[in-house]
Order: sequence, then C-alpha cells, then structure tokens
Amino acid sequence: MNNSIEALESEVRFYSRLFPAIFSKASGAYVFCNDGSKYLDFFCGSGSLNYGHSNPVMKQAVIDYLQGDGIINSLDQMTEAKLKFMKSFYEIILKPRAYNYKMQFCGPTGTNSIEAAMKLSRKFTQREKIIFFEHSFHGMTYGSMSISGMKAGKLNKDYTKNSVEMPFAENENSITILKQYLENCSTGDLPAAIVMETIQAEGGIKVAPKEWIESVAAISKKFGVLLVIDDIQTGCGRTGTFFSFDNMNVKPDIICLSKSLSGYGFPFSMNLINPEIDCWDPGEHNGTFRGNNLAFIAANCALDYWRTDALSKSIMHCAGLIENYFYSDSNLKQVKLNGRGLMFGIESGDEEKNTKLQKTLFKNGILMDTCGYRNNVVKIMPPITISDEDLIKGLDIIHKSIIECPAEEKIFSTNSKSYSNV
Repeated sequence: MNNSIEALESEVRFYSRLFPAIFSKASGAYVFCNDGSKYLDFFCGSGSLNYGHSNPVMKQAVIDYLQGDGIINSLDQMTEAKLKFMKSFYEIILKPRAYNYKMQFCGPTGTNSIEAAMKLSRKFTQREKIIFFEHSFHGMTYGSMSISGMKAGKLNKDYTKNSVEMPFAENENSITILKQYLENCSTGDLPAAIVMETIQAEGGIKVAPKEWIESVAAISKKFGVLLVIDDIQTGCGRTGTFFSFDNMNVKPDIICLSKSLSGYGFPFSMNLINPEIDCWDPGEHNGTFRGNNLAFIAANCALDYWRTDALSKSIMHCAGLIENYFYSDSNLKQVKLNGRGLMFGIESGDEEKNTKLQKTLFKNGILMDTCGYRNNVVKIMPPITISDEDLIKGLDIIHKSIIECPAEEKIFSTNSKSYSNV
C-alpha cells in the first residue's frame, strides 16, 4: 500500500505544498521539524497564533483545566469557563470603549461568524442585498464566498444575485460610487448590510485609510444599512490595537472575530452584536462546537495582554523596526511594502515571481504565507509578542532571500511607502 502524503491526502491540500516539511512541535516564534530543523514562523497559522506557539501561560491554564476534568464541549450551555471569559471580555475590551455589544458564539471558524452576520442582518432589516468590496475575502462557505470579491466569481449567478460588489479604498472614486448606488436604491431595495475589512488581508494587505473607513461607516448609518466589520484576521491585536478600527470614529453593528480570539489556536469565533438588532429566536442560529471550553480558557488568558497598553506599544515598536529596516537599506528600496501594525505585505511583480521568493524564504528558514488577488504578495505576520531579536533575525532572512533572487527577474514593484500605522 502506498502510504505517502500524495496517496493519502486529498488534492485540496495547500499549506503542505507551500511548506514541504513534517512539523513536530512549536514554541514561541519557532516551529520544529521531525528532522531537527527549525523555522521562524512569520505565518502564525494564518493569523490564528498571534501570541505565538505554546504560549506558556495559556498552556498551563489549559493543562490545569484538563487535569480538573473541565467540560470540553458545552454547545451554548453556560459553563464557568464561558462565564469567566464573557465577564473578562466585557471588563477588559468592551467597557473601556463604552461598547454595550452582546456576544454570540457562532461556531468554530471565521466563516461561521460571517454567515451568522449575514443571516442576522437580513432578518433584522428584512432586506436581502449585501454590499462587499472588490478583492475582499470573508470565508469559504457558500454564503461567505458570495460576498468575497476573490471568490464570488466562482459561484453561480443565483447564489450571488443578492451580493453587490463595490470598489475598495484604493479606488479614489469608491466613496462616491458607494453613495450614488445607495441614493439610487428605493427604500425597499436598500442593502441589509455593508461587510468590510479595514485591511484586505487575503486581498494583498490593502490598507484602507482611516478617513475612508469612517466615510463608509457614516454612509451606512445615513442610509440605515447595517455595518459589519470582519476583524477575523486583523483583530485581536494584529494591527496594534485589539480592534483594527480602534481610534476611529466607527461603531459597527456587528463585529466578526475568530482566528486569534482563542489565543492558542483553538477553533473559536464570536460576533459582537448591537443589542438593538439582536432579534434572534432561541436556537435560530446554532452549531455543535460553539461551546469550545478550551478556547474559553485560553482566550481568557489572552485578554490579560490587553489590561494595559504595553502590548500595543510593543507591536508599534516592532512595526517601526520593520519599516526602518526596509526603508533604510539600499538593497530593499525596490520593495513595495504595505501594511499596518504587524501585518505587512511584500508585493512582487506577479504570481510566478512571488512563488520563487516564497520558496527561497522557506529554504532559508522562515514560514511566510502568500496572498493577493494576483497571488503576488508575501505576508510578514510574526507573532505580536515577538522579541526584537527574533524579528530582526526574520528580517535578515527576508533580506537574504530577496538578494538571492536574480536581479533580472525584476521581482519587485517600484517602492511605494503606503503603510498606515494609525
């Protein structure tokens, strides 16, 4: 019998092709292979491991809970672990921001939270259309794909007939186009919601300016259209603050959270809902694994990072190190760098050249994901708790990999300093 990976696993596998190695353990900013080699992780489980691998405080809390025979799956029953998390989230995250959101636990993944947000928006408004933005990404279930600019084209027209695509912030006329569309809608034909990323992560680390985000929020309020912010990959500190829209004049009707919400990589998603639109009937939206108590335990520990502004300051310090590294080295001046906080993207010319760079990075000992609607961006996403030493070590590997790529390939676009650390 052939017991190779190719024989045993479906052709749908992706990251095992991107990172062709067999990993055995991980700690902090490093993952280790079964052959003894190690890699710096600037991938972080696609943003689900913001606090690094095997975070010791979270790990011990989970071990203690398991040893005490704590409940693992509780659906939406109330448990001590769940109640403790909810109270901590209110005291540490919501109360200081004067937010009165209700919490809905949707299921194990980010796409579950997006599906719930779409469903609730349509129920509350009694309208069907949902606005999304070009090159956005909100998940891989059919509903979330129908409002993902990178995926909607793969669905049939019947499934996308209630989805309305708008240009993203990089289009200078995007706000005018959005406003004109809504002005031309009859009252009954208005959309139920606008679903927005503040940074298009899978779309290529496209950063929306603060003013643009605030304009979209103001327009949605003016026309009575719900505002849903997808903070699944950009939230939980990735951009330097807990929410990616902190310090902006924005208060969404629904905030979708997942990925690093659990803090330890456990499947976990939650929607924060404006109480005025919380029109769910009991059990109307459910899921077997919406009560992951190991996630509640680890997530409660992760919240301790946000009791002060120390982590935010550290993230912005590290962001400054990245910016200075790229823009002070003559060998890196050809690189186009986009991003905010500890979410940056190196934009190359096209998919083929990007693939060469990503393979060189892996060969040199660092894990970095690819993204972009043309698959021409490599993400810089280290743990938000990374040390200066490990960050510089990773940047040195990136530097080395860029130099190793043949100059004649013209891998990079013209330098454009377009990051926005607000």
